[in-house]
Amino acid sequence: MTAPATTVHQLGRLDDLADGAARRVVVDGRSIALVRIGAQVYALGDVCSHADVSLSEGEVLPDTREIECWKHGSAFSLETGEPQTLPATQPVAVYDVSVVDGEIVLTIGAPDDPARNGVGGAGDEGSAR
Repeated sequence: MTAPATTVHQLGRLDDLADGAARRVVVDGRSIALVRIGAQVYALGDVCSHADVSLSEGEVLPDTREIECWKHGSAFSLETGEPQTLPATQPVAVYDVSVVDGEIVLTIGAPDDPARNGVGGAGDEGSAR
């Protein structure tokens, strides 16, 4: 049995992503919100699980490590993708992301590799853990 394929993507310099901000990127057909808090970067599905709106357009809440959907106010954990407030009840995907030599590196597993695709969420944002 062979291991599922993974893809690794360099998404730019850490310095190009403002601290306390989010930016939308599309990788392997997935819309992903990149969020920077200090030296830490988070990657999660960019589509709110409650409504079809971009989370990267919402407010980053650094103290609680959350991002808030601008449409209805649901906040999602940047670490787990779980909704922290209503009206959302379903998580969004989270992805493996790191900073290597100042570059943001995102790893996405094959569609059938839940360990590399994070928490399941709306749309094609990943597989459930």
